[in-house]
Amino acid sequence: MKVLVVGGFLGSGKTSTIIRLGMEFSAAGQKVAIIVNEIGEVGLDGDVISKYGLDMQEITNGCICCTLKVSMKATMTLLKRDYNPDIVLVEPTGIAFPQVIKNDVELMELKDTTIQPLVTLIDGSRFKQLMKEVKNFAMRQIIDAEILGINKIDLIDKIRIPIIEASVQQLNPNAKVILLSASLKDEHWDNFVKLAMGDVPKHPEKHELKTISPDTQIIDEATGKPIEETLDSIEASGIASYATEYTLNEKIATDLAQIVTKDIMKAIKSEVMKLSPEFVGHIKLFIESDSNTVKTNLTAYDQDITMEVIDTITGDMPRLKVLSAVSNIDHEKLVHIINDTISEKLTDKKIIFKHSKPHNHSHAHGHPTPIDLSNNN
Repeated sequence: MKVLVVGGFLGSGKTSTIIRLGMEFSAAGQKVAIIVNEIGEVGLDGDVISKYGLDMQEITNGCICCTLKVSMKATMTLLKRDYNPDIVLVEPTGIAFPQVIKNDVELMELKDTTIQPLVTLIDGSRFKQLMKEVKNFAMRQIIDAEILGINKIDLIDKIRIPIIEASVQQLNPNAKVILLSASLKDEHWDNFVKLAMGDVPKHPEKHELKTISPDTQIIDEATGKPIEETLDSIEASGIASYATEYTLNEKIATDLAQIVTKDIMKAIKSEVMKLSPEFVGHIKLFIESDSNTVKTNLTAYDQDITMEVIDTITGDMPRLKVLSAVSNIDHEKLVHIINDTISEKLTDKKIIFKHSKPHNHSHAHGHPTPIDLSNNN
């Protein structure tokens, strides 16, 4: 069994990359498991991945470090025992330290398991902005990586690509830097897959964990302490996050769902920018229509809102879900912006809804049930 952790800051393209890897490996006859860890108590990416035919065991909890040290081991152990996948793809939340997760998996000492090099994706189209808004946190993720994938190269001016590539390599001279776009089928993608999933040379010490030497420490400007000493990666990121879910009393047409999601996202963006004019992060929202799921994304103040319509079967009670993580904004103000905007826009369209508030933060308990995660019997 091979385990690949694909990390990266919010909006770096982790979910798109995981979906594509999972679909390609499943099509090639591999048994694939996907584990998603999300911020907040309401999952969103897990639903999206499932809608592509890749079911998964979703972990949703705010405190990623302690959550994964408890429930990741149970999940991995049961997956291997009851399903025995060929490949396990792990997508941490964008405000996690992926190295912590890889270390945890290594310490499990699972039999016949190979831990692949740690991949960190970087949104090349927002690299300069990330270094401005969340420099300390982004640097920690970059320094920990073994493979640095500069993603979304199709969105970058060609003249800027070598500059970004050189800058990223300078930040982590020991990592392999590779260009790619999860939306393109080309030699860059093929090289990325070969590099990430190829055989991994054995380390002299099988479970030797990466340590941070003084010359690579990143100091948290707010506390004056090395950022890796902070157990709560969400707090260390300086990102306010909020996730919640609504149920709709009736199914709505796809065209109406598209209008509503776009209206909500535009209003949220406008309100957020009043408090954080140059924010980065990720705001994701989807509404289940009568025959589709309408998914929208926004990753920064200067980016356009993107929309995708995914063919799905909707239940009797369609849902609206939103996951938000925004830099330089107060958490409570973000909560009010999200809830007030959604309520206003749904009311304007005379859509009857119920707000299902997320549960209070708690650690995961019990044993999650492994699910068949490939398209193969």
